[in-house]
Amino acid sequence: MKLSFPHPIIILLSFILLAGLSTFFIHSGSFERVLDENTGREIVVPGSFHEVEDINANFGDILLSIPEGIIARADVLVLVLLLGGAFFVIEKTGALQVGIESLIYQFRNKPSLLFYLLGFVCAICGGIFYMSEEFIGLIPLFILLARKTKYDLRAILAIGVGSAILGAAFSPFNPFGALIALKIAKVDPGEELLFRLAFFVIAVFVWISYHAKFGKSKGESESDVEIEKVEISITHRIILALTLTGIGLMIWGVAVKGWDYNQMGIMFFVVGFVCGLIGGLGLNGTARTFSAGFAELIFAGVIIGLAQSIYILLDKSQSIDPIIYGLFQPLESLPRQIASIGLYLSQAILHIPVPSSSGQAVLTMPLVIPLTDLLGMSREIAVLTYQYPAILMDLMTPTNGTIMAILAAADIKFNNWVSYIWKSWLIIIGIGMLSVIIALFWIA
Repeated sequence: MKLSFPHPIIILLSFILLAGLSTFFIHSGSFERVLDENTGREIVVPGSFHEVEDINANFGDILLSIPEGIIARADVLVLVLLLGGAFFVIEKTGALQVGIESLIYQFRNKPSLLFYLLGFVCAICGGIFYMSEEFIGLIPLFILLARKTKYDLRAILAIGVGSAILGAAFSPFNPFGALIALKIAKVDPGEELLFRLAFFVIAVFVWISYHAKFGKSKGESESDVEIEKVEISITHRIILALTLTGIGLMIWGVAVKGWDYNQMGIMFFVVGFVCGLIGGLGLNGTARTFSAGFAELIFAGVIIGLAQSIYILLDKSQSIDPIIYGLFQPLESLPRQIASIGLYLSQAILHIPVPSSSGQAVLTMPLVIPLTDLLGMSREIAVLTYQYPAILMDLMTPTNGTIMAILAAADIKFNNWVSYIWKSWLIIIGIGMLSVIIALFWIA
């Protein structure tokens, strides 16, 4: 019997079981928490860690965490279905295909410019509001782009989704990462802005360049790609205009108006239905296409919920705080250069059981800030050693439901993704670490 790599559901169920078993080896503990007026969130009190009555997850708790995780991320599931269903309808009208073919034709002499344009747009979206779950609905677009450019789909996802994650990691404006950390650290977001923006540009440029160079599908050459001019009909122009308007509204709504998943989802549901009617699918045809999209994407939504189950188990057993304490407490006695690297690696490891970047900031920054003060390091170092590694881990950890859902929607196995991405990921991790080392001497 030939062994194959486990299905995404098996991977996540294994992590859920591992999380449940780990509660028998991690004694429950807790930090005291107070409400921080700057962020409106509860933050931990440094030096307040104490053990509490040990709580171990039983078999029933492990099983119940599965539906609890899915219910906890129901808002994301709704967004995935409505947004993804809309793009299934738009693809069905044919507008998406001719639009991509026309775009490729426009960049026929400099195809790499198309990738830089896509990558930097996604990086900016990631940097402004950490665009992530929204990509699940855009998978049909990435599949078409990969097919038409003769690039590996993993490379196209890296340039699109990966650039958004890099943007979130290196951006000084990410409200779910940098801004929360900066507020807790009481650091002006304008401080060292040029330093941060310089590494944002460097990291994203290196990332896109790597995948533009090495992402070509095996056996394909430039001569294999036939690029012909495509005429876009009036109907398709209207549909593409509505689609771009919808994407623009989503970015504006999230960045300016604070839209949540429900508002984004219903907006695209309306856009998709209107595009289906304009594209000649009719009422029933549009509804059937939406249903087909729902059927394709429900699995991706469940994957997000299963990833949340891992955190729920560890949180209920009060195992998260002991993990944090165990990672950071030994760093107090180390030289500051080694301690900064230790902080960097600790934040990366911690992101496996705590896959929420904002949650990790709230949990760790109040503990890291006194540590950096004690070691004579700038509080900027505390922010950088959290922001870079924690968010970059979203590309690699199976406990991140969004990346697992994106891979599931694109029909890419997790091991195949890791085997393709790990070299470029290590390069970016290295750039982040280089930034921290420079900051130790650059920032007073």
